[in-house]
Amino acid sequence: MSQLSGLPVGLDAWLAHLEALHPRGSAGIELGLERVAAIKSRLGQRETCPVILVGGTNGKGSTCAMLERILIAAGYGVGLYTSPHLLRFNERVRINGVAVDDASLCAAFGRVEQARGDAALTYFEFGTLAAWDIFAATDLDVIILEVGLGGRLDATNIYQAECAVVTGIDLDHMDLLGPDRESIGREKAGIFRGGVPAICGDPAPPQSLVAHARQIGAGLQVMGRDFGYLRQEQQWLYWAASSLGAGQGERTAAVRRGGLAFPALRGDKQLANAACALAALDALHHHLPVAMKDIRRGLIEVELAGRFQVLPGHPAVVLDVAHNPQAARVLAANLGDMGFHRHTWAVFGMLADKDIDGVIDAMGERVTHWLPCTLEGRRAASADFLASRLEARGMVVVDVFDSPVAALVCAQEKAGEDDRILAFGSFLTVAAVLQAQGRSA
Repeated sequence: MSQLSGLPVGLDAWLAHLEALHPRGSAGIELGLERVAAIKSRLGQRETCPVILVGGTNGKGSTCAMLERILIAAGYGVGLYTSPHLLRFNERVRINGVAVDDASLCAAFGRVEQARGDAALTYFEFGTLAAWDIFAATDLDVIILEVGLGGRLDATNIYQAECAVVTGIDLDHMDLLGPDRESIGREKAGIFRGGVPAICGDPAPPQSLVAHARQIGAGLQVMGRDFGYLRQEQQWLYWAASSLGAGQGERTAAVRRGGLAFPALRGDKQLANAACALAALDALHHHLPVAMKDIRRGLIEVELAGRFQVLPGHPAVVLDVAHNPQAARVLAANLGDMGFHRHTWAVFGMLADKDIDGVIDAMGERVTHWLPCTLEGRRAASADFLASRLEARGMVVVDVFDSPVAALVCAQEKAGEDDRILAFGSFLTVAAVLQAQGRSA
């Protein structure tokens, strides 16, 4: 701590301070908006440009990344806040595609610290307020916020969005969001606003989400009904029956955009994420018009580490942060679409509060050799526990490892050139392998 100010010095010290502020439960999570909204007011934070709020069980990071790249290609000043990070906290706060520096984060943390008084902010709440503080000091045309958890009571929901996106709804964080899709759907629908476009990328959304949107008068557009995509040979087409302009209350004419190149992010599911991004941009065209050339360029240039990321070389190394059954099913399908690989060696680490059995079941047909590993932190499932769940399902467990790096080394020693190595199950698993490979996020 600084003797002059009593504040931490340096980003590492600040992050340690944030971790210690609100150690509620094993994950330091407390849903609610009262505390964080009060500090937003003390900081004088207000919306001065359009805000796009993006939630959902899976796909929200990819959708945010596509929105960011398209809007940058169109010449707009873009702020993006996402979570969690892979290697450095700075990845969470980006301006025009570039992660902010340590000094900017530390200065913003200092301002939030002074404004919070005795309020016990969580790590995520503190980071959200600091990100907005940085954005507010920059001349931005649009801010994109990725919801951290749920939606209704997530810290990002204190900001008033001009468009809200829910990419999809599946079972995850059930201890906090509810036991079924209806409960979870209602929580995620909490980011919708009356008279504001609401994009839903789930073609069969829970009735709770639809009912809430109708009750508050949100302009709900649902994948497959109001907008969608058609995969074509070597390209794809986006269509929309109509769109509701933000703050306009009027629907536009039908839209068809054909001849689109596949997004640079791999996997068929990325077409659904891209369609959500385009539906959001259509809804905001009065504020943020984009040309077809901007859409094409943005989709080609988009990058996002750890989402079916394939590192070059032999054997191929595939990285994916999939940590729930829905994401694991998408990963399994993507692996099935890859070229022939004799064996798949899986570096597998997960957090104990996730649906481990569901993830294993989704991946069982794609992995031939499992290398379970223990991640860092109190929430990690032990390698021995993962191995017991794998063996109960008849999977081949090579050995247990005390870290993803140790498992990776073993996989590299055993895999042949026509095999592939997969690292998945958590952001922590992918981050460790990226670091070991000497790569940045």
